[in-house]
Amino acid sequence: MSRGRGPRSPRTPRGLLDRSALVAASVTVLSLAASGCVVVHGEREVLPAATRAEAAEALRDFTAAYNEADKAYDRSLDADYVTGALGAIDAARLDAGREVNPAGNPSYVPLEFTDTRFTIPKKAGWPRWFVADSDANKGDEARWLLVFTRSNVAEPWAVAYLTLLDPDDVPAFKTDQAGWAEPVTANSAELAVAPKDLSEDYATFLKDGGGDVFAPGVHTSAWVAQRKKSAIKPGLVTQYIDEPLVKDDFAPLGLRTADGGALVFFATHHYEKQTAALGTSIPTPSDSVLALTKGEIKQSLTLEFVSNQAVLDPAKGSASQGVEFLSRIQGLTAAQGE
Repeated sequence: MSRGRGPRSPRTPRGLLDRSALVAASVTVLSLAASGCVVVHGEREVLPAATRAEAAEALRDFTAAYNEADKAYDRSLDADYVTGALGAIDAARLDAGREVNPAGNPSYVPLEFTDTRFTIPKKAGWPRWFVADSDANKGDEARWLLVFTRSNVAEPWAVAYLTLLDPDDVPAFKTDQAGWAEPVTANSAELAVAPKDLSEDYATFLKDGGGDVFAPGVHTSAWVAQRKKSAIKPGLVTQYIDEPLVKDDFAPLGLRTADGGALVFFATHHYEKQTAALGTSIPTPSDSVLALTKGEIKQSLTLEFVSNQAVLDPAKGSASQGVEFLSRIQGLTAAQGE
């Protein structure tokens, strides 16, 4: 899977607006046994996704590339080090920034990470992935959780998900005696909701205006209520479409927590279409929105977003009120005027 071209755009939904299966790489690792040299196949053997030294190097490489891209507003400078939901959001942010400020980021401050803790799962096959949990010089007191992933040894590690959590919200993970974590499979039957279903369930939850899959909160019940309140205003109607986003680099990733549940990262795709009544006009968008807008804004403006979520998916049969949102980061990726 090539990453030099940057993230692929999610598909456009039908009715509102007119990366293939992950490649398994065969890797062999030589280990010595009493009987001699034994070949271990990385696609079948359960191994740590990375050494701690490799994880630290991946974080340094990502930070350097991210800072270069942020300073110059040039998505090509970190395209190999971002993917999935973060890749889509980051690419659009940099494109908009470059359109508004061609000379680069006038308020650039380099991102710095300290006190990093790596949670690295043992697993067989590809993709391999791990989580870096760091303090940063941005985001107040929040911990930055970055999910690094790659699909073969030829690729650099790239960050697919980024979330900011209150330090008290970072869960305790289940680990073995060596400190390696346990991943959860996409179709795990041990959780309240299989990770592969979270994206579609969330899109359905927002469309239907609720349900009992997700616990009440800012990103669930409160967001549904806020949308209902904003749907119809004098001279302006807003329509919402929500879609699952699970293919390729947008696939959900999860780690088993000490309580038997899991911390799961997943993505979704959202659209907001604003339509002005005859004789009125769309409220003037910001410069960054206009930078990503195609077409002429006459009577409508459709905004396209990618969102990445971090949730606690409880063990099946637990007394939890549902899947609990810890964080959601959404970014504008495109807009269309009509």
